[in-house]
Amino acid sequence: MTSPAAHLSAVRVPKWALAVSLLGLIVTYLVLQENGLALGASSELLHEFFHDGRHALGVPCH
Repeated sequence: MTSPAAHLSAVRVPKWALAVSLLGLIVTYLVLQENGLALGASSELLHEFFHDGRHALGVPCH
């Protein structure tokens, strides 16, 4: 009797899917964790946009 794992085959993931996933993780990091360090002081408007996004998602940031 063979185990169920013996019938599993590898799933091929396209490179563009990995790139989109990585980009999504980076955007998620910026929205949830960015406090001005990653973007720098020159992008105050973008920082405020991400700050409001954290509030909209219910992430405490104060």
